[in-house]
Amino acid sequence: MTLIENYISNNYFGRLLGMNFTILEDGVVHYFLTISEDHLATPTSAHGGCMASLLDATMGVGALSLVAAKNQVVATVEMKINFLKSASLNDELRAISKVVKNGNKIIIMFAELRNQKDEILAVSSGTFMPYDAKKAGY
Repeated sequence: MTLIENYISNNYFGRLLGMNFTILEDGVVHYFLTISEDHLATPTSAHGGCMASLLDATMGVGALSLVAAKNQVVATVEMKINFLKSASLNDELRAISKVVKNGNKIIIMFAELRNQKDEILAVSSGTFMPYDAKKAGY
C-alpha cells in the first residue's frame, strides 16, 4: 500500500465530512464535497469550518503528493482564508490546489473553492511542514 493509499484509508475526518479527492499531478489536487444538512450552520448556509476543512485538506493533500515518495507526510503550520460567498444546501463544492513554493523545510500552497455554478466561494493559502511518515504512525 502506498503512503497516499494509507492516508486515504486512515482519513476518518475526511470520510466524516464526505470529502473525496483526485490527485491530478504532484501538487495539484481536486477535492469534492456536496453540502448536506450535516454541514449547515444556519438553515441555508454551510458552516465556515466545513469550507475551511475542505481548503485545508486540498492544500494538505497537494503538499503530501509532493513528498510522499520520500516517505514524508505534512502538517499544516499556517492557513489563511478569504470567504467570498456562502455555500448552500446541496451545493457541489470543488477545491483545487496549486503549489506556490516547494521547499525542503516548508511548502506553500494555494487553493480555490468553487460551487457547481463555477462561482468562487473562498480562496486560501497555507504553509505545510514535511516530516517523516513514521512520526505520524505510518
